[in-house]
Amino acid sequence: MAVKMSSIDIKAREKAVKVLHEKFRELAEKILRGEEPKLIIPKRTLSNTIYDSERKILLLGNDTFERSFLDVRESRKFMQTLLMASIIYEALLNNEYPTIRDLYYRGKHTIRYRDYKGRTVEENTWDEQKESDSVLRDIEVYTNLLREEMLILSKEKGKVVGDMRIRSGDDIIDLSKMGHGAYAIEPTPDLIEFIDVNAEFVLVVEKDAVFQQLHRAGFWRKYKAILVTSAGQPDRATRRFVRRLNEELGLPVYILTDADPYGWYIYSVFKIGSITLSYESERLATPKALFLGVSMTDIFGDKETGKKPYLSEVERRNFIIKAKKADIKRAQELMNYEWFKTPRWQKELKIFLEKKSKLEIEALTGKGLKFLMDTYIPQKINSGDWID
Repeated sequence: MAVKMSSIDIKAREKAVKVLHEKFRELAEKILRGEEPKLIIPKRTLSNTIYDSERKILLLGNDTFERSFLDVRESRKFMQTLLMASIIYEALLNNEYPTIRDLYYRGKHTIRYRDYKGRTVEENTWDEQKESDSVLRDIEVYTNLLREEMLILSKEKGKVVGDMRIRSGDDIIDLSKMGHGAYAIEPTPDLIEFIDVNAEFVLVVEKDAVFQQLHRAGFWRKYKAILVTSAGQPDRATRRFVRRLNEELGLPVYILTDADPYGWYIYSVFKIGSITLSYESERLATPKALFLGVSMTDIFGDKETGKKPYLSEVERRNFIIKAKKADIKRAQELMNYEWFKTPRWQKELKIFLEKKSKLEIEALTGKGLKFLMDTYIPQKINSGDWID
């Protein structure tokens, strides 16, 4: 039975096939000319990760490395790279949608050969999925195609709800009619077409439980918002979806996380990108995203600006959690990141290290969901009390 695909899907598939064919055809032509077969791949290392302060995103630098078939240190990786590329290319031609786990199994097999002493030797193409995942990331930077653009699927994580209609495949989905549930952001967010939207801003909530509370209480209806949850550390699809809402629809994006270094880093991943995957930032990061809270000055106030805390002394004693060693170490790391060296972020991190205290978003619902929904969030947005 033929697989029915939307026109957007077909265009994406055709583009990926073309790019893969052109990039690896160059390698075949080198071999036919009798030249050494090798790949020039950008380095995916911390030392080759650059923070662009003007664009406010992490970028991959210009450093590259050679992966040569004739180099004994690189020959196995060279084989793995070509194997992975051929599997992806074949899946595209066959109108398939492999997952990253599928790619691991499709390429996993044992090669038998005789060594120079005539002994039979067995070697696996790869042993663990982390090997095939690493090769897949190399192909992404080599081709400048994200895996989503090659129609490779991953587990759905993020969710969204709001007064908005989208087209996914041949179906139009109304995100305002999800009942108590929400639309799971698909792993290929560029195949989604925005039909119409009636919203004034996007609120991204770190915690799924808080997202559900706000959804059921009708926050997005009352305040004309698109409500999104990353359910913790955001996956690539959620980040790309949020980027498109901001870039294509012009909607301001506010991020709501726990008041701890891990929550603040989640915000930075949305805003400037991921350190380990900086090559994807230009398409996944949202440089105009704003940190709404929860901040340390929300908890303790700020004498310099006259800002009053949102929590009373009694509430602070009841709701605050003592920071662990890992939290303190993470905060110290954040202080050294270029994008956290602004005066406001340095102040927030110094307060955290001084107080050695953190707060979960759920603590604000301890004052009542109405407080979070009708006081804290709208007051922070309307007063401009966010961090850029």
